[in-house]
Amino acid sequence: SEVATELPPKTEIVSVVEMEGAQRDLYETIRVSMHNKIWQAIDQKGIGRSKIIILDALLKLRQVCCHPQLLKIPSAQKVKHSAKLNQLMEMLPEMVEEGRRILLFSQFTSMLAIIELELVKHKIGFVKLTGQTRNREIPIDEFQAGKVPVFLISLKAGGSGLNLTAADTVIHYDPWWNPAAENQATDRAHRIGQDKPVFVYKMITSGTVEEKIIQMQMKKQALADALFAEGSQGSAISNEDLQALFEPLG
Repeated sequence: SEVATELPPKTEIVSVVEMEGAQRDLYETIRVSMHNKIWQAIDQKGIGRSKIIILDALLKLRQVCCHPQLLKIPSAQKVKHSAKLNQLMEMLPEMVEEGRRILLFSQFTSMLAIIELELVKHKIGFVKLTGQTRNREIPIDEFQAGKVPVFLISLKAGGSGLNLTAADTVIHYDPWWNPAAENQATDRAHRIGQDKPVFVYKMITSGTVEEKIIQMQMKKQALADALFAEGSQGSAISNEDLQALFEPLG
């Protein structure tokens, strides 16, 4: 708040994606399977001791939302279509043509690898930063110098500690349940030294766990703390919360 008056405006845009076809069917199959598994675990061990199973179920559903190929099971590997990736690749060429400089965040390095292949196919220049990047300064310097328009960044590796004021656009490909982590990532571009308005796109798959948990966060921050904080036993999440998270697609 102390430096807000010195920064250009920041505009947040929620980009809602509709799943369809085989991807939608896969989501429903995984949802039903994990829903039954979770309630069996809760009946046997209680909700507080079922956190690992709940997190595993949420992870699988989030992976399907990003791209079925992230889920290493045979039925998912057969699904080659991702509505979210298709929408991203409709957005990016137009943004690059407009001269936008883009930071693209994902929590999944395997998702960044898939996006990388699409960028090569569309002949869009990029650099990448993940936990496997040995010399972080090379991709940072190339992006800041304007050599490439897109910077692919894993949230864990690049969510803080970077100054990327050459960017005027931030895309969060998959939402993280802790808004502070997303905000820290956005602040790689929206920080002292930025002289351009910054546009922040949050890609959300409609009707899925991505949309529901963000809605819950607005009402109940304790939900995120219960599920994802280190050492938490999940005591703040209720049966009603779980029913909402795993309810069928509309």
